[in-house]
Amino acid sequence: MPLRLRSAKFSPSSASSQFPSCPPTRPQCITQSAQLSRDFSQTSCQQITLRRRKFYEWMNGPGRQLKEPLPDSTNYLGAYDKYGNLVRAGPGWQRNNAKKEVADNAPAMKAEEVTKDPEAEPEKAPEGQEDLDELELAIREGEAKEKDSKAASKAEKDDGKLPPETAEDLRPFPLNQYFRSQPVLSEDLREAIYKRVKKDGATVSLASVEFGVSNERVGAVVRLKQMEKEWIAQGKHLAIPYSKAVLDMLPTTPFIDPSQAANKGKRPITHEPINDLIVHPATRQQLFVPVSESRHFTRVDAGKAFDNALLPADARIPHPELIQAEREVSQGLSFDERLRLAEARLAKDQAEKKRLEDAKLAEIRAQKVVPKRRWDFVFKDVSVESVGRDGRDYKGVGWRYGVPHEDRKKGQVKIPTKVEA
Repeated sequence: MPLRLRSAKFSPSSASSQFPSCPPTRPQCITQSAQLSRDFSQTSCQQITLRRRKFYEWMNGPGRQLKEPLPDSTNYLGAYDKYGNLVRAGPGWQRNNAKKEVADNAPAMKAEEVTKDPEAEPEKAPEGQEDLDELELAIREGEAKEKDSKAASKAEKDDGKLPPETAEDLRPFPLNQYFRSQPVLSEDLREAIYKRVKKDGATVSLASVEFGVSNERVGAVVRLKQMEKEWIAQGKHLAIPYSKAVLDMLPTTPFIDPSQAANKGKRPITHEPINDLIVHPATRQQLFVPVSESRHFTRVDAGKAFDNALLPADARIPHPELIQAEREVSQGLSFDERLRLAEARLAKDQAEKKRLEDAKLAEIRAQKVVPKRRWDFVFKDVSVESVGRDGRDYKGVGWRYGVPHEDRKKGQVKIPTKVEA
């Protein structure tokens, strides 16, 4: 009798019944479990494109110099050539010299940090403004000593000294040759501006002339510094490491302290032009004004030709006192005479400013304000005698309302009766 195994037919159903441990979806499960993550880009990691290969070659070659920036210097692409060499560096300069200077100063900085006891410091900030100023002054003095020590160590090493930055070093984008990174105010210069305005009582215009900073920037520095000191008094944390890192990457305008002996006779570094004149909209048109040959046409006449209310450029600039100072220099006046005239003008301006402030305060005190739901009613005391002898003084109550002009009355002669010679 033949075996039944030979006559039996193999079918998927019978196979599944005989091997129940192998599910039909096993191959799919294997493929899904093998792919644990997917690539961010459709291009596989093994097939690197030409641009990526060039980028990695630059990053491991010339671009490696940008990974560790130089101390007290910017880190822009325009300062290096295509081979990674610093353009302004001399033949005897080496990058290791700059690193060695920083390493020599590092133990002194660490020693100062170790001497500071974090538990001895108060947890909350001092309440008084003077205490905050003394604390900041101590910090500034420590930073000044540190800078002096660095300058002394650099002066001892004349071989291979790195020259200062040029205009090419301030070019962050090599393909854009017309863009230069503009300097920002250093922290010492901001503190000096704030002290000159708030503590010494100098005007914004005077501080602008002394430090070479525009009026708008001086006002902004004073407001931001005042807010910073208020935050310190409230115990808020400031982003000092972030601010220091940003200032290290950007060109800064240093503060030249005239009280130091090394800076005696040096003029402050001008941060920006302080007499830039904004173009008035009335001067954007072209005019042809006929003028007689015997007439002396001045800047005042040119301003009135465009607009009756347009002042000349000498009076519209932010610092017209500088023009008067230059005129005094051209007249041959001595330094003492020019100083005396400048102090007299300053005293006159301050007296006029005080007079206007006192008049404004007196006017506010003379008014009585009654607040209501939607409006505030303002009452002011007046006198009947303020109308004058003829009753037509402008200080009178009915001068603007109810008093007709003389030419509106009957019987008034409206044509001139005589001609002045």
